[in-house]
Amino acid sequence: MLKTNCKLSLLFLLLLCGSGLKVGAQNLLSDFVDIRPKLNSPLSRFGLGDPLDQVHAAQAGMGGLETVYQNAFHLNVQNPASLANLQSTSFEVGVYARNASLQDQTSSANTWQGNIRYLALGFPLRNPINLNLDRIQNEWNAGMAFSLAPTTLVGYDLRLAGEDEELGATSNSLKGNGGTYRFSWSTAFRYRFLSAGLNVNYNFGKITNSRIVSFDDIPEALATEFLEEFSVGGVSLGYGVQYTINFKEVNDEGIKVPNGKRLILGVNGNLQTDIESESSLLFRRFSPNGALFVSDTLQAVDGEINNLTLPSSFNVGVGYEDLNKFFVGVEYGNRFFSNYLNEAQPEDLSDANRLALGVQYIPNANSYNRYWQRVRYRLGLRLEEDARSVDGVQARRNAITLGLGMPISLPRQQVSFLDLALEFGKFGVPDILDENYVQLTLGFSLNDNTWFFKRKLN
Repeated sequence: MLKTNCKLSLLFLLLLCGSGLKVGAQNLLSDFVDIRPKLNSPLSRFGLGDPLDQVHAAQAGMGGLETVYQNAFHLNVQNPASLANLQSTSFEVGVYARNASLQDQTSSANTWQGNIRYLALGFPLRNPINLNLDRIQNEWNAGMAFSLAPTTLVGYDLRLAGEDEELGATSNSLKGNGGTYRFSWSTAFRYRFLSAGLNVNYNFGKITNSRIVSFDDIPEALATEFLEEFSVGGVSLGYGVQYTINFKEVNDEGIKVPNGKRLILGVNGNLQTDIESESSLLFRRFSPNGALFVSDTLQAVDGEINNLTLPSSFNVGVGYEDLNKFFVGVEYGNRFFSNYLNEAQPEDLSDANRLALGVQYIPNANSYNRYWQRVRYRLGLRLEEDARSVDGVQARRNAITLGLGMPISLPRQQVSFLDLALEFGKFGVPDILDENYVQLTLGFSLNDNTWFFKRKLN
């Protein structure tokens, strides 16, 4: 058995430098396995990779609120109960770009990352125009949405140097890529002030991990490769509930009527679910420099079915809103990753708490000639633990968010939105890995309230 002086902290140090730091002699190792990660993120080696935010751009500007956010023209699929309050069909698409500065005690590196963040289509099942024309009180409503988004991302590429007392210098080349995705069907029903919703999610994806060990001081020594690949596929369920308390005041006729101010109470989360994973394992030896045409397969397993347990989560929150003027929400949640189980790649994760606070302010939503008076100005704070740990220290993320919701007038008096969110944050494991990042999220919300509109001829 090899006895190396490589510590886990050194692994993270070399990951930071990525392709910019070369340790040991260059050979064909980097080309032997066709793994081309889109990013170099140390912690993505653990679990299913780096978790990606699921909230849309409007929520991203308010600290990532997902439990109490409710809007007539924006989707919130994280809490499906909010869909029952939609007043317009909404098609939403979002993209993001991220710049991060990674560093430890001795080295630093800069990385860029970006991709599509989400695609979603949601609509109310009762058209508010029909209700107004028919003079029907809108005591109940229902909504539905379909969405697709990446959920985790894996990417790392490193060369790890070691020293064996008998065999001399050794090199470990580690690479990984892939990720998981989620397609969701969401539906919700509202009666008066209570809304409840359900998410039916199909989770899928593929992850590849490779490790190649070579002996640098022994000429023509064979290298060893451990190649693991597993794909996931299965259905999971999410839930959401929202209850609205409308404040009232007495009008000129002495009748109590809603004054536009309300309190929103919310709960949402996911149920623990067991899905299947199909894994393949290849263990072989080969000549790393091509001097000898040798390739010896020691073990090969293909198509092995394993169990993958996706942990449960919950969030609770409260929000206060003065319609078309001011909104503030706060929520707390926990993801029970200690129940995570991947038989194809066993490892221990920790429960992760989160706290989010968000604010939105509109100077004058009805302003006719001052555009910036109609813009939604957003501010948020998020404090989160990460499920992954190094040397017993749990990773965490702290961030401040800024956002703008810019209304766009379209033909037939349709109002849509361009939403921008900017996040300044810090992520990592103290004394091992620190990441300072800036992330920009750009979202488009295209609305149309003529769907399911029943036209009448006089």
